[in-house]
Amino acid sequence: MDENKKLEKAKRLFIDTSFTPVEYDPQYILMVNNLKKYFPIKDGLFASTVGYVKAVDGITFNIKRGTTMGLVGESGCGKTTTGRTILRLSGEKTAGQVLFNGEEVYDKSPAEMRKLRTKMQIVFQDPFSSLSPRLPVGEIIGEAVKEHGIVTKREYNDYIDDIMDKCGLQPFHKYRYPHEFSGGQRQRICIARSLALNPEFVVCDEPVSALDVSIQAQIINLLKDLQDHFKLTYLFISHDLSVVEHISDVVGVMYLGNLVEYGKTEDIFKNPAHPYTKALFSAIPVPDPKAKMNRIILEGSIPSPANPPSGCKFHTRCPYATDRCKEEVPVQKEIETGHFVTCHLFDK
Repeated sequence: MDENKKLEKAKRLFIDTSFTPVEYDPQYILMVNNLKKYFPIKDGLFASTVGYVKAVDGITFNIKRGTTMGLVGESGCGKTTTGRTILRLSGEKTAGQVLFNGEEVYDKSPAEMRKLRTKMQIVFQDPFSSLSPRLPVGEIIGEAVKEHGIVTKREYNDYIDDIMDKCGLQPFHKYRYPHEFSGGQRQRICIARSLALNPEFVVCDEPVSALDVSIQAQIINLLKDLQDHFKLTYLFISHDLSVVEHISDVVGVMYLGNLVEYGKTEDIFKNPAHPYTKALFSAIPVPDPKAKMNRIILEGSIPSPANPPSGCKFHTRCPYATDRCKEEVPVQKEIETGHFVTCHLFDK
């Protein structure tokens, strides 16, 4: 059986009969509807498929133009896979919709997808491993500019200089190699490389997690300035809740492949509703040694996404779990305008 037939068979296994395609709403640049991404588990002499890692297991959200959505959660919850699946960097999706400017990303032909790549970019977590050590910075930033014909040959050098200047880099940096820069400068190079293609949407995959706190602030401010200047839309993936609060307009909280809470940043931080969200927020450090912390300690570890618990996936660690939570999967509910929670505690 060839790979295409295997993929089609896998898709048939996970068809959701309750799935309803959404119609395009022009206010949103990105609409993600019940997106699923499963990875096969191979075993045996003939590497047959014995199961699936359910990395992204049916998430739904929309991002308005010119805004930032923060995506938070523990390691292994599926945040990075969500970003890569939206950009079609992890092979084919298992199920769901990804509408970019009203068009399904996964319906694009290779030629159409190549054109779309300039409009959807990504800034990776590790600024060193994502840069070629064999190319000077000018070529790293300009390689895709030449490939996609963004500007003419006559305009090329001035264009690269202008992009570097907007990202806090000097013209003479073009001739240096990545190992000659600090971590913060390397991340500026990564940002410049993404912006050089004049994108509309950028996935920022933990872009400041490997940097010092003072440098983090510089990069966050740079991203906000560039967003205002270029009218960019961000999906900002991070572990740092204080950073997410500062940069995001809306926040999504992920747990084991699912979105358990979603809403405006102000609503989420002032009134966290899901037990998992409350536990995450209780771990935010307070810069006052005398302040008393009401830390919520979750017992146990995150279950395997290859064998998630039945019912609510969080019930094995939730202090409020009931027998219903063990059997019935909760549905998303709107507890206030624009604030959605997936939990049985909010059933009317």
